[in-house]
Amino acid sequence: MTVTCLDLEGVLVPEIWIAFAEASGIPELKKTTRDEPDYDKLMNWRIGVLKEHGLGLKEIQETIAKIDPLPGAKEFLDELRASCQTIIVSDTFTQFAAPLMKKLGMPTIFCNELIVAENGEITGFKMRCEKSKLTTVKALQSMGFETIASGDSYNDLGMILNSKAGFLFRSTDKIKADYPQLKAFEEYDDLLKAIKAEL
Repeated sequence: MTVTCLDLEGVLVPEIWIAFAEASGIPELKKTTRDEPDYDKLMNWRIGVLKEHGLGLKEIQETIAKIDPLPGAKEFLDELRASCQTIIVSDTFTQFAAPLMKKLGMPTIFCNELIVAENGEITGFKMRCEKSKLTTVKALQSMGFETIASGDSYNDLGMILNSKAGFLFRSTDKIKADYPQLKAFEEYDDLLKAIKAEL
């Protein structure tokens, strides 16, 4: 009984904050969990930048509406879901993820919630639990499941390193160099093959 846990951004869809940085013309918002391992610090900083520029949820959702899954992502996910239970475990927020889940065929996603004021200003965020990705794989394991995990960023390492098998996917050279024991893939076919070999 195996559950595969996948990261969302950078693995199945483009990075939402990078797309929004480009759409809004605010280059500093391109910073992601590939650059900043401390997610709370990163999100609080992002909320500050949004406030400074008078931007809120509506503007980010307008950008998300134009984002499509990465080429081949839906086909990869469809084939993976036909082979084993699959959960997307992401540090994104339901307010961001919902339209993207429709484009991916409504897979199960565990993510977090934004705190949004009536005027649409993002005032904070509520994490589902501490170290949500690691906590999720540990909880699945406590229920008798084995886990396989894949992601691209620092915040994915907990679930990757604590699973029966874990793989980097389209990660940075620095993360690949820091974790040489982890197999790293660039193509969906190779990742799918590696996951299926562990089932």
